[in-house]
Amino acid sequence: MSHRVENPGDGPRTILFFLTQQGIAPLPSRSSVYRALVRHGLISPTPRRRRASDYKRFERPRPMDLWQMDIVGGVRLGDGSTLPILSGLDDHSRYVVSAKIVVRATATRVCEALTIALERYGAPAEILTDNGKVFTGRFGPGSGEVMFDRICREAGVRHILTAPRAPTTIGKVERWHKTLRGEFLTGRVFDSLAHAQAELDAWVRRYNHERPHQGIGDRVPWDRFKLAAQIRSVPPRRSARSELTTRKVTTQGQISFAGQMYGVGSAFAGETVSAELTDGLVQIHHHDVLVATHVQKHSPAKERPALARRARPVHPAPRQATTGQAVIRKVGASGNLSFAGMTYRVAPAHAKRQVQVAIVDDVVEISAGGRVIRTHPIRHQRSREAGAFANPRGRPHRINAA
Repeated sequence: MSHRVENPGDGPRTILFFLTQQGIAPLPSRSSVYRALVRHGLISPTPRRRRASDYKRFERPRPMDLWQMDIVGGVRLGDGSTLPILSGLDDHSRYVVSAKIVVRATATRVCEALTIALERYGAPAEILTDNGKVFTGRFGPGSGEVMFDRICREAGVRHILTAPRAPTTIGKVERWHKTLRGEFLTGRVFDSLAHAQAELDAWVRRYNHERPHQGIGDRVPWDRFKLAAQIRSVPPRRSARSELTTRKVTTQGQISFAGQMYGVGSAFAGETVSAELTDGLVQIHHHDVLVATHVQKHSPAKERPALARRARPVHPAPRQATTGQAVIRKVGASGNLSFAGMTYRVAPAHAKRQVQVAIVDDVVEISAGGRVIRTHPIRHQRSREAGAFANPRGRPHRINAA
């Protein structure tokens, strides 16, 4: 119980994390720690108000892709005044990039805090805020850009706004506010603004560098945030490494690795790509060209089996059978074509394009520009082939019909 007394904001999950770090074995269950805290009066039992599945969750795939920023009050001084904080955190890593106490939440003070964060960490790709007048002139009397928008524009940052009355859109920074109030602000009165800022800076350092975060798999935010520099310095071509495997890209433009989905791009649907692990990053290459980089989301315990599994190699059939016939078909919008009364998959990348279909032995061979792009075992009735080949360019006025 001494850990909870020294760190009153740590819950059962966080306490278990530090017990693991100290090598304590066997470990109690999380429910056992929870009951012990309730029994000693260190926490109050509260029913869960809403299931996590009720919320639509999103997370940017890499650090510095998006910052969420907002203003929160509650810093009480000895003279009776209450000061606000401009807060901001990185969406992917939950790393706090801004916790600046200001006398008043005016546009000038908020923009000064934003400038400090940009100078310290660099410019993210996007910043997400609500529709407060210090952030945007969207609902103001004027039509020009406000100072916050101008700073974002000059720094090359895209400023995006939440929908009106939709606070859950910036739910990550709002959740951090709850933690901030419960663990740092509640019941505290500071001598001065400087004293409050020094205490807040120390608390944020622990939050960023020592405390595990449940939302990112019980990792410390810094473990994810520090990978931003590595992502920006990734070379465009892959060097020879041992931690390499291959995957086939799904129609949604993703690959599956160690139980997690990583985006590649719909343009690569149906293609085989290589996935490489490098210092906490998953780098995806297509023909040795880097096409996507992601921060690792999967569990390290699942890496070895995932690396051992590879995409099945595709051995194209010969370009043209000596006795085979070929016809022209048009690929539909869904990436399929019809031949001999049966639908065969091509790829979304070839949608609405003409391809050549041939029968080579027991294989349906689909090619474009003299290159085989897909092969399938024959699934249609062989008796219908004569009718299909009788229309080498498809039915009249309907080029994609058999």
